[in-house]
Amino acid sequence: MSDTNYWLFKNVLIGPAAKGYYRPWVEGAENIPAEGGAILASNHLSFSDSVFLPLVIKRKVVFLGKAEYFTGKGVKGWATRTFMEGVGTIPVHRGGGRASEAALRTGLQVLQGGDLLGIYPEGTRSPDANLYRGKTGVARLAIESGAPVLPVAMIDTHIAQPIGQRLPSRHPIGVRIGEPISLEKHAGRQDDRTVLREATDEIMHAIAALSGQTYVDRDAALVKREMAKAAREEPAEGDADR
Repeated sequence: MSDTNYWLFKNVLIGPAAKGYYRPWVEGAENIPAEGGAILASNHLSFSDSVFLPLVIKRKVVFLGKAEYFTGKGVKGWATRTFMEGVGTIPVHRGGGRASEAALRTGLQVLQGGDLLGIYPEGTRSPDANLYRGKTGVARLAIESGAPVLPVAMIDTHIAQPIGQRLPSRHPIGVRIGEPISLEKHAGRQDDRTVLREATDEIMHAIAALSGQTYVDRDAALVKREMAKAAREEPAEGDADR
């Protein structure tokens, strides 16, 4: 996706109308460096997080998104692909092994190119508005690239657009950006699992302090699967009396 398309989307096609209608607020924008690569590590409450975060930041923000967003068929597939490209999303294949490594390499290239990289360390949207354990890729990228990490808190996007709702409602939406976290003290230790875990936990607790969310030291994707299983096994109303 070209920078021209990105700025067209942000400044002409979507940005002005979205700003005027939703009026998102931002705190801490001064913490974003004027130039150079940096990581925006954000909580993830809603699909619209990837819209409102870039909307309140002057610099371009690049996100890594699941490849499935770019492979849909028909009009819906085209619309989704066009939208994701327009908001600065680069497709990556999710999963372990080579897929994870490829995603990290792509993120590293973004940072080395001097851009802002948006990351959701939880790996998925929160199922219940709590903040869940971060995956260590964010720390690995920061250590290997030398880029600072800015903790970010999306505020009330899950209320404006709950999971399953197509468009956000007109509810106050905010973004808080914290002071940069430097991981230079861990330089050269991007393969040390203990260091990666400690650094990631430091980032997640900084996000929690900004967002006010309850921190849960569990994997969000696992919690989602458990909730889905419990919902399937829950007896339908009236079944317990039969």
